[in-house]
Amino acid sequence: MVTKHEQIIQHIISLDIGHKISVRQIAKKLNVSDGTAYRAIKEAENQGIVSTIERVGTIRIERKKKENFERLTFAEIINIVDGQVLGGREGLHKTLNKFVIGAMKLDAMMRYTEADSLLIVGNRVEAHELALNEGAAVLITGGFDTEEHIKELADQKKLPIISTSYDTFTVAAMINRAIYDQLIKKEIVFVGDIFTPYDKSFYLYGKDKIKRWYELNEQSKHTRYPVVNNKGRVIGMVTSKDIIEKDSDDLIEKVMTKNPFVVQEKTSLAYVAHMMVWEGIEIVPVVDQAFQLHGVVSRQDVLKALQQIQRQPQVGETIDDIISSNLFASDEDETMYQTEVTPQMTNQLGTLSNGVFTALITEASSRFLLQLKKGDLVVENLTVFFIKPVQIDSKLTIRPKLIDAGRIYAKIDVEMFQGKKIVGKGLIMAQLMDR
Repeated sequence: MVTKHEQIIQHIISLDIGHKISVRQIAKKLNVSDGTAYRAIKEAENQGIVSTIERVGTIRIERKKKENFERLTFAEIINIVDGQVLGGREGLHKTLNKFVIGAMKLDAMMRYTEADSLLIVGNRVEAHELALNEGAAVLITGGFDTEEHIKELADQKKLPIISTSYDTFTVAAMINRAIYDQLIKKEIVFVGDIFTPYDKSFYLYGKDKIKRWYELNEQSKHTRYPVVNNKGRVIGMVTSKDIIEKDSDDLIEKVMTKNPFVVQEKTSLAYVAHMMVWEGIEIVPVVDQAFQLHGVVSRQDVLKALQQIQRQPQVGETIDDIISSNLFASDEDETMYQTEVTPQMTNQLGTLSNGVFTALITEASSRFLLQLKKGDLVVENLTVFFIKPVQIDSKLTIRPKLIDAGRIYAKIDVEMFQGKKIVGKGLIMAQLMDR
């Protein structure tokens, strides 16, 4: 049975790209409360099928494919530059292929301006008109307006003309930064990228009898299944251990484990991997905000995805990438590591930031355990001591020492030196995960 929440999402998906949406309109059309409509629209925004823009409203946009993350919609540009729409609202859902800075003569500017591009320019009305005729949107900097016939042309062409108070080069830097952030997000794998969807998953109802578990086991060879109620909400998990020596006519809801660990499609792969190791879980139900079952993700799915990620090149450098690439094993002792404090690793005072200090200790410990063939570490507890500030361009030596280790855990003491002076210490309690 489809819930009201799902009905609203399906209705939104059926709308034309660029269609304007409001809470009141949805509530009236589908005969639901304003609160239900509002929550469903927010969920649609999380799914990337609508976008809310200040002073414009909520519009239906095309769901962005992962390979197109480096392209921004004009609706996103408005939010990035805190702009306002002067005309061409119907084109806000479109994506731009490139942007052009209009800091040149008109004829030279037009050589670079093409369809689906964005011209960033000041108060140059002729440039606004020429760009729109070429099929490009316009972003006017410096807080300037444009003439009425330009706004009418933008409406006619369905190409946005936007105004922002920022200057041209600040705007270009902001858009570049947004594209870079999108590229980093593109590399993050979510549960929604790897899970087995509802229609291909095996599950049981709470009112099913245990003999139904045996039927599914014969059909799928799986031993763990989500349990749902008659509305499709996840209410438990049942495994082979739960049904051993139980009567085959007993109800599943009597033997299942209640309140199971669940995830949503937007949950990151790293988090799921951590929880599966931590809790010893083989399979996790994937649900929406209303706990409706959308599918399942298994430990095999997670391991395959992790292996795939390791083979892929990284697009952008995060702080963790910088830390990892600048950390080297010492020539004197392979269990000691050396690094140099670069500008990206410092805080506003020019000293090593607390977050980078912690990341260095964790990265050195991880490499140390791999060298001892103990496996990957999942940090359970980390205590750090900042003894002395570390200046930019300082050379550091990190010395991890194994205090205690078992089959699934390790305790590591870490010391950080600048020359012969100790500048910080850390104590890590970690669980171990076989590679």
